[in-house]
Amino acid sequence: MSTDGDPRGTEPAGVSAFLALVVGLAGFAALSILGLGMLSFFRDIDILSIRGLDWWPAIVAMIFAIAAFCWMLWPTLARDRPSFLAVPAVALVTAVAHLIALWLAALLSGVGFASALGAVSQLVTRGSSLVVLLAAAVGAWVAIALRRTRAGAPHWPWEGDDAE
Repeated sequence: MSTDGDPRGTEPAGVSAFLALVVGLAGFAALSILGLGMLSFFRDIDILSIRGLDWWPAIVAMIFAIAAFCWMLWPTLARDRPSFLAVPAVALVTAVAHLIALWLAALLSGVGFASALGAVSQLVTRGSSLVVLLAAAVGAWVAIALRRTRAGAPHWPWEGDDAE
């Protein structure tokens, strides 16, 4: 008796690019929120403490960071075999987009040029930008790893289709 194929069955197709993007996005958002919260808690600082600056520019900045994360990661995930070399670029563009969006949102809120620049410098000097950068790197790495592994659903030996 000879078999031409793999005795374990067909190779799984793996995770779709869209699902990998959703998992990476959820991971990035969750790690950013957790990381910023832990940074604030353990260093006993406010993430942003600019007089006259409300909370909405920070929310707008995170929305733009999430959009930049997805925009940078999607072309990589759409390939059959995505490369991990995209991780640093995704992380860097996401962190820079977060800073630029915060600066623009702060300007639009009416706090002035110096206060908007002060908000950006607080993100950089207090470590918040590093948290966003690392969260984006981890989220991108996880998404790419999901696409590369070609993993299938877990299958127990007793769940086989053929009867013994």
